Amino acid sequence: MPDRRTVDDLSIEELEQILLVKRREARAERARRLHVIGRVPADAPLLHEDLAALASPAQPLPEPMAPEHPRRYDLTPVDRRGHRKKTKQLMPQSRWQRVRDRALLMLEVGALLGLVAVVAASIWNMQELNADYVVASGVDLPTPTATPLAGGILPGGHTPPEEPGAVPAHLRGLVSGDVPPAVAIPTPGPEAPTRIVIPAIKVDALIVPGDGPEQLKLGVGHATYSADPGERGNMVLSAHNDIYGEIFRRLPDLELGDEVIVYTGERPYRYVVTAKQIIDESQVEVLAPTTKPVTTLISCYPYMVDTHRIAVIAELK
Repeated sequence: MPDRRTVDDLSIEELEQILLVKRREARAERARRLHVIGRVPADAPLLHEDLAALASPAQPLPEPMAPEHPRRYDLTPVDRRGHRKKTKQLMPQSRWQRVRDRALLMLEVGALLGLVAVVAASIWNMQELNADYVVASGVDLPTPTATPLAGGILPGGHTPPEEPGAVPAHLRGLVSGDVPPAVAIPTPGPEAPTRIVIPAIKVDALIVPGDGPEQLKLGVGHATYSADPGERGNMVLSAHNDIYGEIFRRLPDLELGDEVIVYTGERPYRYVVTAKQIIDESQVEVLAPTTKPVTTLISCYPYMVDTHRIAVIAELK
């Protein structure tokens, strides 16, 4: 018959026994849930608890017996859904696999060392080329001297006549009324460029005639078929970007409106950048003559790769 007494009618000992019973039921429910998801076997004992308070003085609890052998449980990991996970068993490597792994490691190390050697050789080669440029640019060029006029004497002299009072042979035609021959008066033409200054990228270099490999070792090359400074047409100037001084290395940094000053001796010609483009090495149309006085600066692109060309066009102002 169930006990229908209220909580106030129960003693402290009875309340403690009821509390222990509730705890045991909760632990049993927890053990059942663990068994459902495969965490513990079905015959696993409950967690240890002191049930001495549940035993009556007349019926003492039996002494727990120590097991002869500890019981072991084979626990299998499960996922969130309660399914058992499959464990991967590592197979021992064979001798061939070990040899193959070592060979692959040696190949990777060799490839890395080869790459380092190529980079070091490239840097060394670039330094050697720059050193050659410094040596070549330091060669003293002969100072131009003025050619003596008329063989070193003042104009106006003539050969004395053969006979006293006779007219010199080279003047007899003028005396007889012949028309003097036409003398071609030379017209001063534009002078070739000698120096280029680009303040925006800190360029101040010598300009040499020609744009071949040997000329570009000395400085900025001027295509001889192109126009001269101040002349109507396209003045083509080219230089290296990663060897022989790296004169045009920062050519891609030029912006519209930057100045390019080209000198012919002491006379400067001021050009202003109006266009910039990346082109293929076969696009030679940038070398075509123009109706306006412009200059086209050409170099390889990009730096240390040199698969394309960069062309900067500046117009005379």
